Amino acid sequence: MRERISGTRGFTLVELLVVIAIIGVLVGLLLPAVQAAREAARRMSCSNNFKQLGLGMHNYHAAYDALPIHGTGPVAQPPVITAGNGQQNWWSNTDVSAHWRLSALVGITPFIEQQAIWEQISNPLVKRTDNQAIAPGGVATSPWPAMGPTPQQLQYPPWATDIPTLRCPSDPGVGLPALGRTNYALNLGDSIVFAHQGTGNYQNPLDATYTSNARAACRGVFVTHSKTAFRDILDGTANTIMMGEIPTDLGDGDKRTVQTLNPNVQPNQYNNPKWCEDQSQIDPARPQFWKTTGLTFENSSNRRGYRWADFFVTNTGCFTILPPNTELCGVNNIGNYATAGVGSRHQGGAHVLMADGAVKFVTDSIEAGNNRAANVQPAGTGATAPGSMSPYGLWGALGTRANKETVSSF
Repeated sequence: MRERISGTRGFTLVELLVVIAIIGVLVGLLLPAVQAAREAARRMSCSNNFKQLGLGMHNYHAAYDALPIHGTGPVAQPPVITAGNGQQNWWSNTDVSAHWRLSALVGITPFIEQQAIWEQISNPLVKRTDNQAIAPGGVATSPWPAMGPTPQQLQYPPWATDIPTLRCPSDPGVGLPALGRTNYALNLGDSIVFAHQGTGNYQNPLDATYTSNARAACRGVFVTHSKTAFRDILDGTANTIMMGEIPTDLGDGDKRTVQTLNPNVQPNQYNNPKWCEDQSQIDPARPQFWKTTGLTFENSSNRRGYRWADFFVTNTGCFTILPPNTELCGVNNIGNYATAGVGSRHQGGAHVLMADGAVKFVTDSIEAGNNRAANVQPAGTGATAPGSMSPYGLWGALGTRANKETVSSF
């Protein structure tokens, strides 16, 4: 027995190191596969969220015979006057009404399993995000109005709520300065001209100028401040994009999620969608990011996907002008013209929701015509005249609802 015990030996240090090295190599080989499997699962979950939004849109349409309006809500009474110009403006912030600022995502909340949040929105509410039982006037007897204040108000609980169906699990963005984030935006077409105004003269809803401009340039499934329906999609619901995926801003200068502030000279942007790039605003050493010097950016609370309830283009709008994952080129403020495309945290492209409810993944390399071609516009001539074919190839054709373009596959 003694001889047997004395002859027993353990592992040597070299043997242990060899085993550890082998395990390390195996882990190194398996880790990318594990990460790829996780991303595939996140991408599938993102696609499922989009399908739920598609069902919500179709159920809303079945109930009301129209799609939810993008840019809606009660107008403040008495009017909210913006200091300096003496006018009531659609971009004004107020605690006494939603002021025509609500996105179409608000309307479908009861159709995507969010009845509870819709009940809070559609009724007066005496509650604040910080749990103080007071509202705008500072007393409990003065509740938030039905349909809420304008969507920048942090202390209104619904606007600060992250709705899981509106979030792609591949996007890591969380918390302030954003409120309730969204990774899904409404398709406004292939032209930024008047897209932020639409038919939107709420002081005179029958204003023929707004209606004429919108009819000429606003060619997406959603037209700001206007009611649209599936019957308006003459190109076919299977051939027309209804919504697109967007990444939310992480505060890192990503060219897709924060706009540079440029002089308010709209023709620069809508006559050349690559204007910001042509001004050398993108960092050549880091092509996904803006330069870190010499540029002014939109303030930290007004960035891509930061407010699901807000109809501003940067928050909940997208265009089929530049291919997926290209830059967000804007003018002097968030509520104005901006070439805001689709994009994602997935590799190589982004999801889109077709008007028939199908979800497809569009690659960054989709055929998109001439990236520097001018947008179709009311006063345009030749290739930019109202009714012209989209200058942005297959990608632009997918974004127009009634342009009679043929789309075979993509």
